[in-house]
Amino acid sequence: MKHGFLKVCAATPAITAADCPKNGSAILAQILEAADKGAKVIVFPELCVTGSTCGDLFRSRTLLDSARETLLTLIDATADRDILCAVGLPVYQNGVMNCCALFHQGELLCLFAKTALTPEEQRYFRPGEEGIYELDEDEDIDIVTSDLIALRPLKNAFCTVQIGEKPSGSEFPDPADALLVLHPSAERETVRSEEHRLESHRTLSRLNCCAYVTACAGEGESTTDCVFGGQRILAENGEILKKSEVFTTGLTVSEVDLDLLQNKRLQRHIVPERGDCYRRVVFEDELTPLTRTVSPAPFLPAKESDRTARVHRLLDLQCAGLSQRLRHTNCKAAVLGLSGGLDSTLALLVTARAYDRLGWDRSGISAVTMPCFGTTGRTCSNAEKLAEALSVSFQTVDITAAVQQHFEDIGQSPDSHDVTYENAQARERTQVLMDLANQKGGMVIGTGDLSELALGWATYNGDHMSMYGVNSSIPKTLMRHMVATIAEESDSALQSVLRDILDTPVSPELLPAKDGEVTEELVGPYELHDFFLYHILGNGFSPEKVQRLADLAFSGRYAPEVILRWLQNFYRRFFSQQFKRSCLPDGPAVGNISLSPRGGFSMPSDAVGRVWLEELSEN
Repeated sequence: MKHGFLKVCAATPAITAADCPKNGSAILAQILEAADKGAKVIVFPELCVTGSTCGDLFRSRTLLDSARETLLTLIDATADRDILCAVGLPVYQNGVMNCCALFHQGELLCLFAKTALTPEEQRYFRPGEEGIYELDEDEDIDIVTSDLIALRPLKNAFCTVQIGEKPSGSEFPDPADALLVLHPSAERETVRSEEHRLESHRTLSRLNCCAYVTACAGEGESTTDCVFGGQRILAENGEILKKSEVFTTGLTVSEVDLDLLQNKRLQRHIVPERGDCYRRVVFEDELTPLTRTVSPAPFLPAKESDRTARVHRLLDLQCAGLSQRLRHTNCKAAVLGLSGGLDSTLALLVTARAYDRLGWDRSGISAVTMPCFGTTGRTCSNAEKLAEALSVSFQTVDITAAVQQHFEDIGQSPDSHDVTYENAQARERTQVLMDLANQKGGMVIGTGDLSELALGWATYNGDHMSMYGVNSSIPKTLMRHMVATIAEESDSALQSVLRDILDTPVSPELLPAKDGEVTEELVGPYELHDFFLYHILGNGFSPEKVQRLADLAFSGRYAPEVILRWLQNFYRRFFSQQFKRSCLPDGPAVGNISLSPRGGFSMPSDAVGRVWLEELSEN
């Protein structure tokens, strides 16, 4: 449970209809196997002790007694295993109910009873209702319909059971309650049932900020009138973590992130208040080995096939925002600084598309390159080639003399390559752009991105400022993929220059280049910083958890001590540079993370990161 990870398992045993002892042996074998794999929760199909296709045999006291005895055997046989088991069986209590027994370490916690029955089920079962079940002479067990089980030691982590078909509003607990839904099912397989099943799992887990663990009835069920597929699905917050093939038996195991789900609910202001009246299952607070994939590029869709669609969606959003702003302000020109780097390249591509969207001539776009001390020939050449390929106006304004004059005015030595030396260039460029925009009756398009904003890697009132920042919620790693995708779809001239821009090392070009290139050595690798940004702000993870996930995601690429150093640097810069984000220009929030003070992210400029850094230093 450490860091909120709980290893869960969906199980489909091969059963024999009405042979409870044999089914119990198959169920026990899978419980023991799952426990050996480290699973803390296991879910079996609906009515798996008897089989869901027993029909009128459900009215047989012989079958019901056999199911009860099999349950007692399972409880006793797993008393030494730290695993919460959800096993489906019929229970007689003033009629027969379709139930799911929840037991852990030799204790039967309760029996969940199914309340919403299909017409066919009503022939054999009565709707579940809360009551008391006499397990034996010395023990009474609660029959419940929508109770919650507290999963300790994680606070406010609850699970529940939902039996059978996907929940309707009356059957499923309040979305603010259960983080984990255990779903024993005997859904019949049809030509489109898998498609519908997966889609409903994505939708329900996303809408309710929860995890779904589903085990469907399969091999051994009667096929007199239908077929059962035995599929197993683990879903979390709109994603399918893992699924089995249809018509298989066995275990499907992965980890659900209850910490993530809690954080997502906090972001959506879903904060349940819970008392002490819930049953508790206490697991060891141990470090769960992770088998789930941790992507080193979390801003990119996991599937390659989804990435191109994501790029076009983002471009459409950026273009829509900029088009509206240009139209609203009655701008006659768009002015932007074109350095030959990734940020300004994407900004120009977006601006060109916005002009196309508006039906305006691209010659109204003014791309301005402003070489100075740190400018390389490669980037300057690429800037001109890019402007030519996009048919936009291009202008060179060499700011070297203006910056040197400024140094003389304030008594700054040009040999001192300090922060003044760097920032004077950035502020001069911004002044040039603002004045050109005034001349042309236009608007300065900002080029800075989300990664730079998070790190404060921008000159205050320099490249930090614009009239509309189209890249303000695009991180560096995503930006690189966007430009690469556009390159693949472009003609040869544009493709050639875009590919060379992609191959150019990232640099603000404020210091004289060494050997013609400047690297990310000062700020750190952006792929690491984007990973930190995604999990710190997007998922609300603790420093210790972010470090653990980064170690897994970048194993073999960065040593743990290197990751730790840059993570500490991220926290230091993130807190110290908030004052720059408190006065950001307008810009469209096209992704899930925004640092805009107008609803994207709010933090006092004087907040300190001491407790976050101390957590890292304690590891």
